[in-house]
Amino acid sequence: FMTMDGTFGNPASRSHRFGWQAEEAVDIARNQIADLVGADPREIVFTSGATESDNLAIKGAANFYQKKGKHIITSKTEHKAVLDTCRQLEREGFEVTYLAPQRNGIIDLKELEAAMRDDTILVSIMHVNNEIGVVQDIAAIGEMCRARGII
Repeated sequence: FMTMDGTFGNPASRSHRFGWQAEEAVDIARNQIADLVGADPREIVFTSGATESDNLAIKGAANFYQKKGKHIITSKTEHKAVLDTCRQLEREGFEVTYLAPQRNGIIDLKELEAAMRDDTILVSIMHVNNEIGVVQDIAAIGEMCRARGII
């Protein structure tokens, strides 16, 4: 781990100065992010990258809310990490609806709304597709989910 000012070290190594400095830098960043998004610093988790983040978010939400329901909605054009995680959750007893995009790559919001059920706990739709660049109406998707108490 190296900071922009050249400080380096493993923040988990607490037996030397480099580790202490790195740990302090991570703690400062964690607190700054928490302040920015209105969270408790203990709620801010750093991961090694996108795949780990997708797994953590989707599996964490699914397992936390499974008493409410076991239905998840995503699209067929999601990132492989999302699709793989959803397939794993299906093996664990969750039901996943995979929405096909329209010819222009956009998710039909009427189809999304029709797919939502009382036991839907999570909708995972990427805002901007990393391969074809289409931009989903994430504000409208968010409003639909909030209205139904879906993450």
